[in-house]
Amino acid sequence: MKKSLVLALLLSGCATYGTETAQPRQVEESRNAAKALATRLGGTLKAEIGRNGPASAVGVCKEIAPQIAASLSRETGGKVGRVGTRVRNPKTGTPDAWEAKALATFDTRMKQGETPDTMELAEVVTEPSGKYLRYAKAVAVQPQCLACHGPSDSIPEGVKARLQAEYPMDRAIGYQAGELRGAIVVKRPL
Repeated sequence: MKKSLVLALLLSGCATYGTETAQPRQVEESRNAAKALATRLGGTLKAEIGRNGPASAVGVCKEIAPQIAASLSRETGGKVGRVGTRVRNPKTGTPDAWEAKALATFDTRMKQGETPDTMELAEVVTEPSGKYLRYAKAVAVQPQCLACHGPSDSIPEGVKARLQAEYPMDRAIGYQAGELRGAIVVKRPL
């Protein structure tokens, strides 16, 4: 799908794939699910860091974030999750083909000067298992994220040790503030 068509669809509140159109209500529901994940996870992380420091936040991302996503998935009837440009948790953060395409689109748009806080994609797609509304909301690295995702030499030793223990194959470090970290994704059956 051409970038100008995707942008026009986002601005109109609809998304298409071929001749199919997602209803604005469906896109808004997916947008709200993504916002809910960001809000719930962000609040939980902030509270944990405030109580026990950044090393304990690793456990929130590993254990609590998937629970929040599963709860939202049950509430919305879709599949809500997070994917990364550099994967930390292969079980929950590896993008599928559509999500990888969304991340590549976000990366291109950022290189053209667009800010991640305004970037989203929504598309009706037909997959072997059925028809879905696919939605992705870009997530940028915030300054507070650098304690776990920043350059290796700036990550505190306690965080490094926890990351090594929890994620021995971790690739989700070396980011700078403002860089594209990944996306919150929603897959809703139609």
